[in-house]
Amino acid sequence: MEFINEIVANENYAFLVVLVIGGLTLWFLPAILALFFNRKHFKYILLACIPAGFSFIAWGGVIVWATTGKVIGKYANKVNAES
Repeated sequence: MEFINEIVANENYAFLVVLVIGGLTLWFLPAILALFFNRKHFKYILLACIPAGFSFIAWGGVIVWATTGKVIGKYANKVNAES
C-alpha cells in the first residue's frame, strides 16, 4: 500500500496510466487471446473475464477456454473423418 501512496503523492500520472492499462490488458488477456484462437466464443469469454479476474484459478480456466477453441474443432473434425 505504501508503494501506491508514494506513486499518487509524486503525482506521476503517466506511470499510473501505464499501470492501469497494463492491469486491464492482463485482466482481459483471455479475451484478447480469444480473438485469435476462439473467435466463436469471444463475447462469452469477454464476459467471463470480468468476474474471473478476481480469482487466479478462474482466470486460468478462461485462458484455457480462450486458447483451445480451434484445437477442439480440429480434433473433432479429425475424429469425424476417421469414423
